[in-house]
Amino acid sequence: MDDPVELSDAEWLIMNLVWERQPLMAQEIIAELKEPCGWSPATIRTMLHRLIKKGALDYQPDGNRYLYRAAVRRADCIRRAAKSFLDRVFDGEAAPLLAHFVRTTRFTPDELTALRKLLDGKEE
Repeated sequence: MDDPVELSDAEWLIMNLVWERQPLMAQEIIAELKEPCGWSPATIRTMLHRLIKKGALDYQPDGNRYLYRAAVRRADCIRRAAKSFLDRVFDGEAAPLLAHFVRTTRFTPDELTALRKLLDGKEE
């Protein structure tokens, strides 16, 4: 798989579906996203073509249909999106981002324990 690409919010919806259930035919993607997103089949097909041009999707012919698969890893795209967000909103500084989430998010006791272990591991 290649380097991650920058995805729009709409493209994330398509890519998350593909990552979870690949390979998928265009009709399956359309059926899944048409109603909840309010997109026409033509809009979804346009986004599929855009994702292919960006290098995020690969496709292969299957009779008179195409099967779509991810050409980039989800983790790489998440890393790129997180870095972009961190740079734009927090001037590249992770501590203020983390402090914001700690102050504004409700965590379960198990989540807090896992976060403490993660932070303690960073000191070692």
